[in-house]
Amino acid sequence: MPKQVLVIEDEPNIIEAISFILSRDGWTVRTHSNGVTAVDTVLMRKPDVVILDVMLPGKSGYDILRELREMPETSALPILMLTARGQAKDRELAERAGVSHFMTKPFSNAEVLDAVRALVPPVGGAT
Repeated sequence: MPKQVLVIEDEPNIIEAISFILSRDGWTVRTHSNGVTAVDTVLMRKPDVVILDVMLPGKSGYDILRELREMPETSALPILMLTARGQAKDRELAERAGVSHFMTKPFSNAEVLDAVRALVPPVGGAT
């Protein structure tokens, strides 16, 4: 069964690019674009990894990340955070909130793929 990634992002071009990259690599990609309902969507979908934008309508990615880290069922969920703001304070804020990996926009296809693969080892790996 393919691993599932949930992309929480509101920019259609980024959603399309990430979905294409990951689905071509064998991932099942689901998307969501509303910050207010993002946590509920994570709980419902139960993804193997989340790609989370910082700036979302209704609620920031930092707030979503903090909420997910406070819940036992999502406290260890791998979360890759994307932001157009790559300053040190943004990275520190994400790290304090419990991010698994932090990436700035623009990013390359290879960077996203490598980061997701590092966060969630492939199915059928070493036995």
